[in-house]
Amino acid sequence: MTWLITGGAGYIGAHVVRAMTAAGERTVVYDDLSTGIADRVPDGVPLVVGSTLDGERVARALRDHAVTGVVHLAAKKQVGESVELPLHYYRENVEGLRVLLQAVTAAAVPSFLFSSSAAVYGMPDVDLVTEETPCAPVNPYGGTKLAGEWLVRATGRAHGLSTASLRYFNVAGAAAPELADTGVFNIVPMVFERLTAGESPQIFGDDYDTPDGTCVRDYIHVVDLAEAHVAAARRLAAAPGTDLTLNIGRGEGVSVRRMIDRINELTGHALEPVVGPRRPGDPARVVAAADRAAAELTWKARYGLDDMITSAWEGWLRLHPPADRA
Repeated sequence: MTWLITGGAGYIGAHVVRAMTAAGERTVVYDDLSTGIADRVPDGVPLVVGSTLDGERVARALRDHAVTGVVHLAAKKQVGESVELPLHYYRENVEGLRVLLQAVTAAAVPSFLFSSSAAVYGMPDVDLVTEETPCAPVNPYGGTKLAGEWLVRATGRAHGLSTASLRYFNVAGAAAPELADTGVFNIVPMVFERLTAGESPQIFGDDYDTPDGTCVRDYIHVVDLAEAHVAAARRLAAAPGTDLTLNIGRGEGVSVRRMIDRINELTGHALEPVVGPRRPGDPARVVAAADRAAAELTWKARYGLDDMITSAWEGWLRLHPPADRA
């Protein structure tokens, strides 16, 4: 098999490329480098620079590299930005996917793995989110991911593709400092940014119906997530006609306050968080039921919260060295 990995120079994509390459799979990266970093692509892995909206370039990449499977991670993913720019998000995430699938079906590529998100669930009022929990996204980003799932499934059924959509929960950590997330859009880097500036971390609301009043989320190490992609890709290749939708999480809830406390401890800080008002659209609890992924993929997350924090911190310090070390 040769797998084209769109967005393979991004944070998650680079980890997927590394995991698949280490597992003996041939990979090709397709990335427009708008947020991806070319240096993340391993030596020996071809890099094609292009947009998924460019159907001719996609088709050429599939043909030139004899691609037999696609892992589609390329997407815009900032929730707040999606609210401000919904047309841009639907063009990039949904139209880009449609163009990609058109090229895939024309080239008779048999396997397609789609990067989805727990954002498809919106604000679920359940202890554990299963794959049957109703989807009701509350922002355009989540809407584009749900529309993407529909498009992938329908295309698979119409054209005989093996397909899977992986619904990521909260991703953190790094396999190596140089692969760390460079964005500051999730809780871990947001807390790091405040701590290194000598400022107290922020909690948005502490009056939720949770044990400590703060929001509860399911965090998964990016290495575990990458290994789930390897398992899913191999399942698609081995079982034509596969149609899967799976949560990728650990099934363990961690509150915002607990996360901040642990980050403080592991990074040697002692800055108490400050509490502000709730953010609109933040559900109290979103934790995955991860048993289906374990059963379908023979996969299970191996890394815990401390691994995520310490590996992410090493990457943060590499990108933001303290003044006395710079």
